[in-house]
Amino acid sequence: MYAITISEPGGPEALVWTEVPDPVPAEGEVLVEVVASAVNRADVVQRQGFYDPPPGASPYPGLECSGRIAALGPGVSGWAVGDEVCALLAGGGYAQKVCVPAGQLLPVPDGMDLVTAACLPEVTATVWSNVFMVAHLRPGETFLVHGGGSGIGTMAVQLAKAVGARVAVTAGSADKLEACRELGADILIDYREQDFVEELHKVTGGVGADVILDIVGAKYLARNVDALALNGRLVIIGLQGGRTAELDLAALLTKRAAVMGTSLRGRPLAEKTAIIAAVREHVWPLIAGGRVRPVVDRTMPMAEAAEAHRVMEQSAHVGKILLTV
Repeated sequence: MYAITISEPGGPEALVWTEVPDPVPAEGEVLVEVVASAVNRADVVQRQGFYDPPPGASPYPGLECSGRIAALGPGVSGWAVGDEVCALLAGGGYAQKVCVPAGQLLPVPDGMDLVTAACLPEVTATVWSNVFMVAHLRPGETFLVHGGGSGIGTMAVQLAKAVGARVAVTAGSADKLEACRELGADILIDYREQDFVEELHKVTGGVGADVILDIVGAKYLARNVDALALNGRLVIIGLQGGRTAELDLAALLTKRAAVMGTSLRGRPLAEKTAIIAAVREHVWPLIAGGRVRPVVDRTMPMAEAAEAHRVMEQSAHVGKILLTV
């Protein structure tokens, strides 16, 4: 088969479409013939040499895919060769074939084409596990997501609205903010022109956000705590703004707030299986019913993964970038 390999850490040119050995499904795994994958920020960081795959995972980038089951490993039940699926991966999505633990498979949602389904597993698992399973966002609460125009952001806006939350977003352009408004966002903040803490307090009467989903990290840590409401929950899932920062713990104590950091890729199989089961139970009906939809910025051939990474790094896209085999 062919896969996108990383010749050595570096720029997008490090991604090379190369012939590699076919994978073989182990106990509890299935072999998927990949139709499409999606580009995630973690793929860029892996290409740069800062985010190695977990032990035993495929060395190729790609944290999600869609395709058809080509073979079942020992001990797999409930799936059949030929089933159309999408899957959460620890790596290997940028390839013609990939092996996946059966617990990380999802059926393609009713009414959705197979290519588009590739952009669902990582983003739905990330948002549902962090916003609802960790931070416990409830109806009527105020939710702030940074990077509202990203794949994570566009899904977070829709799922938060679906459960009855008030949604605020930050984004860096009028086009991205308009896209968030169309998806249901109530509070639109241009982080290049506005201070999100001031704007959020202004709109909420000084109360702040009950839950914040943050991809920035260190740069926003203190300001995120300032933006939290009493008993607020800050969930950090990215480090685009650095990994080290100081925090006034008195501010955290006064607000009785919680700061949590999570990642998805390196979690144990049992935890990923539980997250995927929750996504299938809670999110898939919303997608099938048309209340939540994936936002696709563009689709590109897998062999052009280097150009797709350039697009990702320019941050002008809205939603997901898909790669097709």
